[in-house]
Amino acid sequence: MVKRLFLVCGVGLILSFCAVAQQPGQPAKEVPAKSAAPDTATPTPSVDAILNRYLEALGGRAALEKLTSRVTTGTIDVPAMNISGTIEIHEKAPNRILSVVTISGAAFRQGFDGFVGWTDDPENGVREQTGAELYEARRGADFYHPLNLGKIYSKLNLVGQEKLEDRSVYEVEATPAEGGDPDRLYFDTQSGLVTRVITVRHLPQGVSAFREDFEDFRDVDGIKLPFTIHQSGGDSEFTIKLEAVHHNVEMDDAQFSKPVAKVPE
Repeated sequence: MVKRLFLVCGVGLILSFCAVAQQPGQPAKEVPAKSAAPDTATPTPSVDAILNRYLEALGGRAALEKLTSRVTTGTIDVPAMNISGTIEIHEKAPNRILSVVTISGAAFRQGFDGFVGWTDDPENGVREQTGAELYEARRGADFYHPLNLGKIYSKLNLVGQEKLEDRSVYEVEATPAEGGDPDRLYFDTQSGLVTRVITVRHLPQGVSAFREDFEDFRDVDGIKLPFTIHQSGGDSEFTIKLEAVHHNVEMDDAQFSKPVAKVPE
């Protein structure tokens, strides 16, 4: 159960902080996207207008470009499994990332060094990502994701204005440049921020729908970050809460490289 949790969580962590802070197979389990009828009370803007507002809501291009690295620490809680742990994420521009989830004393790592994506867990050891899983890791590792949406996605289509629970949102369908099923991005009509992302993720166990909801946005060094992230995929649901965020920290590129697999004695 812990291994399955990490395989879902690791992908989600990358998506959360690279797709929102700076910022697909058939799904095994469909995640509901809408909770009410469309809201058509106000005129719907263009996709470009929605994305420009999103960039401004995050803090603007200049604020994002001032940042070159980030270290994030926090906690993860899984109520259904009655377990909790810690998370730590290291990111470095333009496209390096390392996430570590520690639960019950076991550390699970996932990284991308600019070219190679990999995972490392106590049961399976070091594994290199390939195919669609690698494409997803590469997209998630883009430190300046909001500035590069036109490169990351080959097509961005506005689906319409909807209601998600108690908030009105614009739903944008984003087709990855490598192809595959599109991501679904939900922008709050009031704040301009992304409040939900739905993707289809490729994992060793198969393909699964994956949803993230972002809350408690706070200003950190001129940009806004979500300090509470609710994630669900397959049969797992969990909550991540940030405790500390530090930018422009010196990092050695070597820490993002795939570890050397240990040879059994």
